[in-house]
Amino acid sequence: MSRESILKKVVTLYEKLKTEWSKRSRNLDICGKYISEIKVELTKLQFLPAAGAEVSKEELLVARDALEIGAQWSIAKKDIPSFERYMSMLKVYYKDYQNEIVESCYMYELLGLDLLCLLAQNKVGEFHTALELLPREVLQDNVYIRHPVAMEQYLMEGAYNKIYLAKGEVPSERYKFFIDELLATIREDIADCLENAYERIKPEDIGRMLYLSDTAEIKAYCKQRGWSSDSSGYLVFSSDLTKQQQEEIKVPSHTLAEQMISYAREMEQIV
Repeated sequence: MSRESILKKVVTLYEKLKTEWSKRSRNLDICGKYISEIKVELTKLQFLPAAGAEVSKEELLVARDALEIGAQWSIAKKDIPSFERYMSMLKVYYKDYQNEIVESCYMYELLGLDLLCLLAQNKVGEFHTALELLPREVLQDNVYIRHPVAMEQYLMEGAYNKIYLAKGEVPSERYKFFIDELLATIREDIADCLENAYERIKPEDIGRMLYLSDTAEIKAYCKQRGWSSDSSGYLVFSSDLTKQQQEEIKVPSHTLAEQMISYAREMEQIV
């Protein structure tokens, strides 16, 4: 089959995919089938063009646009590994071929989603690396990029309530999925701290601390963590450690404080 015939088939499949994806009640399984077929056909062309390879503008555009729908489809399917794969391919088109094809209207939305995805998985180092590749004016002016940057700032400040409230102020509905994932990550960290800080706690306090507004959500989360209720209605945190073992691993705060004060006095005498 000639190159022109393959490209024509890819364009036909893409038009079918675009039509189905544009429907209000789109069928995700059908979309996934079209995406898979397009990727198979693209491998016969310059799917991920190498340096110096000859590739037409039409090939680049149809491949990029199909991959963008693939990334959005991954979010609709709540498939983070699939989303990451599509983004790694899309970045080739966004960065290496930015002068050959027109900028996509979905580019910064997807790059912002990629940043939020990294935050949700606690990949802060990779988050900052990705930020460094973006122009300074985009960081300041683009609403899709400013949102994950603000989320990272709230995360560093420990202002988790702002992240919870940010779910209602997202620049795109697709951002809500990763905000939920970020909140789930934060919730697990807070729960780990609660288990070490308290022996028991009121259920309503758990809901407030973990940003769980519904009683059913609180019960489901407590069951997931293995927390049970005592006769007085308090939640009791389960622990595999005995009381003697817990005493042994306690930080000797009083001894450490005395040592630090002693060091400070010695330093004053030296100065």
